[in-house]
Amino acid sequence: MDPQVLSTEIKKRALQNAIRHGGKAERRAVISKLIGDYRELREQASEISGSMENIVAEVNALTLDKQRELLEEIAPELQHPEAKQQGKKTYLPELPHHERVIMRFAPNPNGPATLGSARGIVVNSEYSRRYGGSFILRFDDTDPQTKRPMLEAYAWYLEDCEWLGATPNVVVNASDRMEVYYQYAEKLIAQGAAYVCTCSQQQFKMLKEAGLACPDRDNAPHENMTSWKKMLNGRYSEKEAVLRIKTDVTHKNPALRDWIGFRIVDLMHPRGLAFRVWPMLDFESAIEDHELGVTHIIRGKDLRDSEKRQKFLYDHLGWTYPFTLHWGRISVHEFGKFSTSALRKQINEGLYRGWDDPRLPTLRALRRRGFAPEAIKLFILKLGVNESDISVSLENLYAENRKLADPVANRYFFVRDPVNMHIAKSKPTVAHAPLHPSSSSLFREIPVEADVYISAQDATFSLGDLVRLKDLYNVRIVNKEPLEAEYAGQEIVKGTRIIHWAPPQGPLVEVLTPSGVDIGVGEAGIAVELDKVVQFERYGFVRVDQVEQNGRTRIICYLTHK
Repeated sequence: MDPQVLSTEIKKRALQNAIRHGGKAERRAVISKLIGDYRELREQASEISGSMENIVAEVNALTLDKQRELLEEIAPELQHPEAKQQGKKTYLPELPHHERVIMRFAPNPNGPATLGSARGIVVNSEYSRRYGGSFILRFDDTDPQTKRPMLEAYAWYLEDCEWLGATPNVVVNASDRMEVYYQYAEKLIAQGAAYVCTCSQQQFKMLKEAGLACPDRDNAPHENMTSWKKMLNGRYSEKEAVLRIKTDVTHKNPALRDWIGFRIVDLMHPRGLAFRVWPMLDFESAIEDHELGVTHIIRGKDLRDSEKRQKFLYDHLGWTYPFTLHWGRISVHEFGKFSTSALRKQINEGLYRGWDDPRLPTLRALRRRGFAPEAIKLFILKLGVNESDISVSLENLYAENRKLADPVANRYFFVRDPVNMHIAKSKPTVAHAPLHPSSSSLFREIPVEADVYISAQDATFSLGDLVRLKDLYNVRIVNKEPLEAEYAGQEIVKGTRIIHWAPPQGPLVEVLTPSGVDIGVGEAGIAVELDKVVQFERYGFVRVDQVEQNGRTRIICYLTHK
């Protein structure tokens, strides 16, 4: 890191620490925060110490007011969190031990982020921001077989984080750090805390359930090291040997007894990595949480056994486990249960259009449907952090998004399942319909001749019925088959049924919805709203996705919600 940049980063954290503690920064806390944010500086800690002393002394010589003024000038985002949050509803409970906060979201990139993933992204990012900490996006991608990573998903997760306003401070691919895991494996072997087990799965299961030790458990460290090298060098086949972490073979919970730290997988990683001995998630995650300086972990309450397994590893290595909070499961009524592997198969078979199909719970789908990231964020924050299982409806998300979309979305007519209505005694004219109910000066112009399209669901008339074509004029029904009406004046008659309509020469419109495709005709003006959310009157909010001008205009939209 450039020395000048380094000095600025030290000063930022010294000012932040001083403000939190009444004007006096603590050198150890400052260097801990700096190295937590910039892991590459760990090897330079002793060299940084001299600069740190001078900068901390310089900061401590300032008055508290001057410290606040200076921090506001060079890093307003790090201002004292209580001052930033004053008067602002946070929805999240206070984080325990928040003097130093480094949090992570650690997905397996075997598919794109879902609405469930968004919970981990938003909450961890918000807590990190709230306390001036660091937010890490770590890809736990060391399973090239069962949960095989998807190359596109790495970039998709980054895009989704940025879209949600949760850009990570640090991004890590666990698969890049295999040598680090091997070093720790060998350290554990050398101290007698890990051993190579050559039992078959069935043999070990019987021993584990009986509370008995594997015959290999008491092998000397040098014997285990030899076996470990054989695992690495291809002398063992898949399932012929695993590296186990020693715990307690008589533990009351069999799931915690001598768990697997590494196994052999003879399959090339999608990223082109040719390792054959891969760490299990509990091992990789535990090592990375320590290496990255993670201070707080939020995980599902169903992963308590995973946490207990990892604590055995931390005890072996003399580490302190991060503070952990647990939350319950969230189920969304409209989505039910989805399997990433099953979805991939169904996409390949053509059942879904892709990972952004409106029927799917992915963030890519919600973004293509036109949801505002602020609505998703607020929907998630209002769920809070607690251990209760939560069952919610997408209506909650729709309500949040409606508050944002309604004030800004322009209005247009879309006629689903169109039926032609011929209007006798009409004159060629142009309808002037407001672009938005709140605007008295902005209008859209819709040309009208002797025919209009109305929706089949509206075409239920009796002879003589008076009907108003919205923002146009009144007509009276004179024939039902074919449907014919005649001009009946401009004046609005109280109690008259009002329906929307579209000119027959309007563009063809397809709306992709979670339940299928709605086809009809719309206004020409819809085409100028490409990539924007509009409201089709009496139908719902949609995002205009594609405009095709080959011959008659064809517009494809995604339904956001009603």
